[in-house]
Amino acid sequence: MRLIAWVIRVLVFVLLLVLALANTQTATLNFLAGYSWQAPLILIGLAFFVVGLLAGLLSALPAIFRLRMENGRLKRELRTARETPAVVAEPPLPPLI
Repeated sequence: MRLIAWVIRVLVFVLLLVLALANTQTATLNFLAGYSWQAPLILIGLAFFVVGLLAGLLSALPAIFRLRMENGRLKRELRTARETPAVVAEPPLPPLI
């Protein structure tokens, strides 16, 4: 199974490398207010990929911090539960007649 995963990874890498080498022509990206950016098409695609990756990581930060805080709280509760001695409840005595 690991071999199949590595074969798929290598194939995807080779496919993306061929795609990058095939798209080296210059492209113009026009922004608002008359600004433009001329760069190879693959560089523009890479820039948008990096911006998307950073936006995804930034949007995941609140959930990551919340889960880390909850994990710390649960570890503290587990530590205190292990440190406190367990109280064994005695069964009730049978009624005396």
